Formats: sequence, structure tokens, C-alpha cells
Amino acid sequence: MNYQELPFDSQEILAGLKPWVLCESPTYVASSVDRMMDLAAYELAALGAEIERIPGRMGFGGSLRARLPHKNMGQPGILVSGHLDTVHPLGTLEKLPFRIEDGKAYGPGIQDMKGGNYVCVEALRQIVKAGWETPLPVTVLFTPDEEVGTPSTRDLIEMEAARNKYVLVPEPAKPDGGCVTGRYAIARFDLKTIGRPSHASWALKDGRSAIAAMARKVLEIEAMTTEDCTYSVGVFHAGQWVNCVSSECVGEALSMAKRQEDLDKGVEAMLGLNDASGDVIFEVTRGVTRPVWEPDAGTMALYEITKGIAKEIGFDLPHGSAGGGSDGNFTGAMGIPTIDSIGVRGAGLHTLNEHIEIDSLAERAQLAAGLFLRLD
Repeated sequence: MNYQELPFDSQEILAGLKPWVLCESPTYVASSVDRMMDLAAYELAALGAEIERIPGRMGFGGSLRARLPHKNMGQPGILVSGHLDTVHPLGTLEKLPFRIEDGKAYGPGIQDMKGGNYVCVEALRQIVKAGWETPLPVTVLFTPDEEVGTPSTRDLIEMEAARNKYVLVPEPAKPDGGCVTGRYAIARFDLKTIGRPSHASWALKDGRSAIAAMARKVLEIEAMTTEDCTYSVGVFHAGQWVNCVSSECVGEALSMAKRQEDLDKGVEAMLGLNDASGDVIFEVTRGVTRPVWEPDAGTMALYEITKGIAKEIGFDLPHGSAGGGSDGNFTGAMGIPTIDSIGVRGAGLHTLNEHIEIDSLAERAQLAAGLFLRLD
């Protein structure tokens, strides 16, 4: 069973990927994510996979678990862990339409991470069509909430990973085309300022602006950034009427550190900002956290296999730890051999310039097929 004999074609893969990109699936619109899960479920069911739709909770969409037919189904094998939610709101296709230019394909979520998920499905499709059976059983788990820290499906991912020998995470390739063998720790925080309302024209001095207080706190929080631990505020909501002094403002902050102990100190520093002593109350509550994933011998052995397959295909596959966070944080931190960011090459993820390099579709499908056929 030589994976290099499989007929992967980037243009054909792109044609199959296009409907996934045209199905917008922002995290916070559960019905849209569920429609995206429908598309993926159909593709995997056509391969003969045992399909399980897992209801969503906490307001998020549902998940999809597909077990490929195998004589050893149910025994430890390979888990493909991917997410089908994106950061792009409904209507982004108007600003970022699916299009092809200069060997690149554009569209919301095409790089992060529908492209990588699709090439894994394509790899399995070609293996099934060839009539081959992988040495290990393969399970595909697609989840709906990675872009907001995986609050509703972390335990689902961890329980499924614990049943398997290896985890493949087809997040986008790094800018140098490399993969990820470790990830930094990440913590999220919910912020709130509570002020005193008043009429903004005839009683301005009576009010205490929650917006102004939050603006000062944003500067304070981001000034806490060091080489060991970074802080950023990415969400800020307040106000309904310009003629009212705002009484409440909410925000969200993110902290990242390369070492768990540095993140723990960062969490302590953030929680220490809680203050109810002044005219405006400032509240900080801790949200979801991704643990540090430090590569161990199992992950590095998996990397060496992956690197060898890439070399056979004809490209280098450097590796390293990275920020950004993914569901690989969870599986890698559990000590399960995990290889992350083996998805498609591209740039502009989370922006209106998100795109992939079309030629990388066949390349990465070959890489996935090589792993499915070689891991035992």
C-alpha cells in the first residue's frame, strides 16, 4: 500500500472543498455550524464511516464523530481532531468571496481549518477507493467551538483522544510550511466595568463612564506584557445611546505564556485587577484555559515519521512549539503523541485576506494518507 500511488489532484480537491467554504460557520451561530457538520457527515458517510452526531450544548453547535470501517474498530488507533467553526461572521463571503487568483484560493475559513480537514477526508476517500485498509482504525472528530477556546467540547476531545494511539490535528501549516509539536499555554478572561449612568449633556458630571474606565484598563492590561507572558484585549462592547454616560462595559482578554508557571502567574496578576473600591467597579473572571503542551518522546517519534513521509513527497517539514492555541494543546498535554498544523499552506487566517496555496492540497492529502497507511 504505497500512498504515492493514490491519485491526488489539487484542482479536484479544491472543487470538493469549495462547498465547505461557501457554507459559512461562525462559532456563535450554532445552526450554521450544524449545516457545516451536515456537509462533512455526508462526505464521511459516503466512505462507509459509522456516523454519530453529538448534540451541542452551552449554545454551540453539535459535533460529528465518524469511525471508518476497520476489522479492529474500537481498538486504539488514529484520531483526526479538527474544528469546523470559523471566526468570520455571517456575510463575510460578500467581503471575502471564494475566488482563485495566482495559484491561491480565498474564502472564510479556507485556511483555518476547513482546508486541512478536507484534505484528511480526501486522503481517506482515496484509501477507501483503492480498497486498502489502514493498519490502525481511524476516527474523525469535528467540533464546533475551537475558535472560542473549546469550552463545550474539551472533555469530548480528551475522552476520544484517550481511546487512541495518535492524534492528527490538521490546523494550517506554519508560515515556513512546518508543523507544530508543542503549544504555549493560553488563558481567557471576561472583563466588566460598572459605572454610574447619567444624561451625557445636562448631567455629565453626575455620571461615571464604564467605557472610559475600561479604556484605561485596556492600556493597563496590555502594558503588563513581558517576554514571558503576553496580554491582549480583543473584545470590547458598551453603550446604546450617545447621550447616556455608559453604566456597563464588557470585554475579553487573552494571555499567553510558553511555560505553565508563567501563565499561572499571569492569571494571578489578572485576577488581582479586580477592584470595587472606586466609583467604577472593575471585575475580572477567568474563562477557558489551554494547558502548555510540551513535546515528549511519543510526539517526537510521531514527528520523525511525519517528517520522513514529507521528505518522500518532496518537501521539508520543520517543527517547533507555537502560540495560537489549538485542540492539540489538550491531547498533547495528555501525553498522547500528537502532530499539529499538518494542514494546508496559506496565509491571512482570521482576516479578509485568508487564503491557501492550491498546490498544497494534494501535497497535504498525500501527507495525511502516508500517516494513515504507515502508523501502526
